[in-house]
Amino acid sequence: MSAPQMQVPLGASVRMLLTNAIDVYSDSPQAAGWLRMYLARFDEPLRVAIAGKVKAGKSTLLNALVGEPVAPTDAGECTRVVTWYQDGPAPKVMLYPKGSQPHQLTIHRNDGALAFDLAGTPADRVDRLVVDWPSQSLRGRTLIDTPGIDSLSTDVSQRSHTFLAPDDAPSAADAVVYLMRHLHSGDVRFLESFHDQGVAKATSVNTIAVLSRADEIGVGRLDALMSAKRIASRYRADEKLRDLCQTVVAVAGLLAQTGRTMRQVEYNALTELSTLPREDMDDLLLSADRFVKSETKAALDSNARGQLLDRFGLFGVRLGVTLIRQGVADPTRLSAELVRRSGLDDLREVLNIQFTERRDLLKSRSALLALDLVLRREPRPQSGPLSVELERIMSGAHEFAELRQLTALRSGAVKVPEDARVEAERLLGGEGGAPNARLGLDLNANPTDSRGAAMDALSRWRRRAENPLSSRGLQDTARIVVRSCEGILATLPR
Repeated sequence: MSAPQMQVPLGASVRMLLTNAIDVYSDSPQAAGWLRMYLARFDEPLRVAIAGKVKAGKSTLLNALVGEPVAPTDAGECTRVVTWYQDGPAPKVMLYPKGSQPHQLTIHRNDGALAFDLAGTPADRVDRLVVDWPSQSLRGRTLIDTPGIDSLSTDVSQRSHTFLAPDDAPSAADAVVYLMRHLHSGDVRFLESFHDQGVAKATSVNTIAVLSRADEIGVGRLDALMSAKRIASRYRADEKLRDLCQTVVAVAGLLAQTGRTMRQVEYNALTELSTLPREDMDDLLLSADRFVKSETKAALDSNARGQLLDRFGLFGVRLGVTLIRQGVADPTRLSAELVRRSGLDDLREVLNIQFTERRDLLKSRSALLALDLVLRREPRPQSGPLSVELERIMSGAHEFAELRQLTALRSGAVKVPEDARVEAERLLGGEGGAPNARLGLDLNANPTDSRGAAMDALSRWRRRAENPLSSRGLQDTARIVVRSCEGILATLPR
């Protein structure tokens, strides 16, 4: 008996397919160039777009993720165009106009924040801005800031729709972080607009939703983020939303940005406010207007308090003062605590689990969608084997089988008992692709424990697959889960 063949990893299979396709389309500069671009994307950082309605806090959250104020947060022209932020050796901003050559923009710092303008080019004539910025946070993923959806300007809103869900091409982004203040029907409609039902598209695996101004949900109370996390948990359980995004995370974006960029002078100002009698401080924080304009015994003048409010918000000021009173005695500790409480660490963990660990899968998905489009636009006799191989990968690759089954389970298209559904989603990678995440174990669990849990899961799901009393839906799900369990075991040390 011959030895079983090793399965070629999905990423390697897609790279090989793209290479063959480039040879077939060598006489078509446009098609070959497009395919080369997608082949090159395998070696690039993951492209993660940040989307949401106007004032959802997209640029603020991007700054928090980078750890520096690189994205303009005002309502200027630059927030009306798609802007890419990528790691680079030195700061640089390139403007790519529609139909003409790109050129570099002058940049400067404005109160510590990166500032630049479009140098007279109308926003509707700009295809994109590309910002190079030396940053460890940008080495693993390129962040793409998109204009506000549902903007009063139809043109501005359309730029985001065109970028994220183009009619005639795959999105230039591999994954999307969608920001919302509450879940409205408009948010659902937008998520549906780029959730197609094609083989490679039929998945929520490339989308995360974020309650991005979580501190406002509790009207700035100290327990506001707890309230926001409970709401996020309810949204995660919503059947409609579960079919459209991987998960929902609550983040106080302004607090996260300020925590990562806090200055000594701001810590000193909060420390000064903490010396006020508690009753005076509570009275001062009743509203933003009162905080800025009221007379206080503190030395901070109205202008200083206004600057503090802009940076922290009422919730951040209240939390910062409270933490200092509780003994957080230096700016480094306060900064770390603000970031932790903002929910940013939770989001970064989700990004790592849901996106970074699925990098090859997301890149392969984008590439297959691009190749499928080329084959449909420029059919030719010699492209037949490419179509066959494309269909084989899309229908036969276990990674896509997992995604299809995840979508079917989350949408309710496949009905299985609730306990089996929860475990199946996890084993199929619904909570992350790492072996221990699939097994529901701590990421640092003992390898022996991990292997034992994988063996137990494999045995349990084999019984379900072979049980004649199992429903057809449960049997089909079980067969896919069995392959996932076998894959988990193959990655664990013996």
